[in-house]
Amino acid sequence: MAAGSTIGTIFKVTTWGESHGKAIGVVVDGCPAGLPLDESDIQKLLDRRKPGQSRFTTQRKEGDEVEILSGVFEGKTTGTPISMIVRNTDQRSRDYSNIASCFRPGHADYTFEEKYGFRDYRGGGRSSARETIGRVAAGAIAEKFLKQLNISVTAYAKSIGPVEVSPERMDLAEIQNNRFCFPDAEAAKAAEDYLDQKIAECDSVGGVVECVISGLPAGLGEPVFEKLDANLAKAILSIGAVKGFEIGDGFAATKACGSENNDEFRMDGDKIVKETNHAGGVLGGISDGSDVVFRAAFKPTPSIAKSQETVTKDGANIDLVIHGRHDPVVVPRAVVVVESMAAITAMDMLLVSMTSRLDLIQIFFQVENADDGDN
Repeated sequence: MAAGSTIGTIFKVTTWGESHGKAIGVVVDGCPAGLPLDESDIQKLLDRRKPGQSRFTTQRKEGDEVEILSGVFEGKTTGTPISMIVRNTDQRSRDYSNIASCFRPGHADYTFEEKYGFRDYRGGGRSSARETIGRVAAGAIAEKFLKQLNISVTAYAKSIGPVEVSPERMDLAEIQNNRFCFPDAEAAKAAEDYLDQKIAECDSVGGVVECVISGLPAGLGEPVFEKLDANLAKAILSIGAVKGFEIGDGFAATKACGSENNDEFRMDGDKIVKETNHAGGVLGGISDGSDVVFRAAFKPTPSIAKSQETVTKDGANIDLVIHGRHDPVVVPRAVVVVESMAAITAMDMLLVSMTSRLDLIQIFFQVENADDGDN
């Protein structure tokens, strides 16, 4: 029976490690040989998710420095499994001693114990958001692969609590200029004020991350169980704290009529394009050549310094105050995780789709005028 730590069909990603163990890591299999790659390519993305970057993230001080152990030689991938490791250096397991015998509200403590019969209570073990280090390291490889094909993946915060990005002020260049990954400077300032208020109240907030995949060719995905949007949904919903996924107009489409929601086609030279993109770039589970646009809803961080009711493993009702270093909002650090999972999914489905059509396989093998007879 699979243990649920691997995703992908051809481009396979397996993460390993616990929040307060010796290290976190990932094994990536199925990456084609010849892709230029070194630690700096991985580190760029890891630096976007590492803790301690502002007062709005956990103050755990981890450098999150990655080391590539295998699968790369003389600066290029070899086609064999790529193993990467990030060592944990700032664990404070004593911060979790008061929750060793009880279940934190909003966490996986109870369900993890019911499944396995025991749990690593130090920061949540495998259920910790620190597990996403492996996803981001693998996502860095996928993003570099996609760039070779002029495909880009861009994620950003669309909302934090009640603060939303204004469509009129959308500026993707602004994402790198504020600590919340907002493409809207005014929204970033409003989010800062709101979060300061919630921190003072010992509370946390949630938000929405939007992601756009540009440059995907039409024809990616399968019509039934391996739909592009279904696989994206699985990848994104596998991220801790994600409680919702929508693509294109999503739930807003339920309030539209067919005449409003349908994307009409037209010719642009010799290319078929859509007038609108209500579908979010996917029709019938298959990419249609326009931008793939989806959103992920993140719940508020469950670790808060307010007193909450819970129970112990012995069945006693108690009041619990959670200590330690926790994010008051996960959205800013989750942006790169969403981006990485989208890239992983897109790369895997590209590799799978390469075998969908005989004519494309013949082009790869430079086969011309092949005999289609029985001999």
